[in-house]
Amino acid sequence: VQLQASGGGLVQSGGSLRLSCARSGGTFNTDATGWFRQAPGKERELVAALIWRTGTTYYGDSVKGRFTISRENAKNTVYLQMNSLKPEDTAVYYCAERNYGHAYSYWGQGTLVTVSS
Repeated sequence: VQLQASGGGLVQSGGSLRLSCARSGGTFNTDATGWFRQAPGKERELVAALIWRTGTTYYGDSVKGRFTISRENAKNTVYLQMNSLKPEDTAVYYCAERNYGHAYSYWGQGTLVTVSS
């Protein structure tokens, strides 16, 4: 599995961005896709996740109601729609996948999101 994240950029506070995670490879064992972020000097955190089989989504408390994770099967892509962005959302965002019974082990390169105040 290979993942490629894109869509980051500079946006003003209150603005929106949509990140894309294009994947290639098999899907038989895929359990979930997650979006993580890491800000300078902070630990990496999981901000959103999508369970493939059930469509169940998870959001971190700091992004609930503002971010939406979705999947477009035809394009083999997972998106993260980010609305009402805040300066504290500034970070490098990564997409990752995990197989059933495993931790997230497939990672895309990061895409930088910068939110100006």
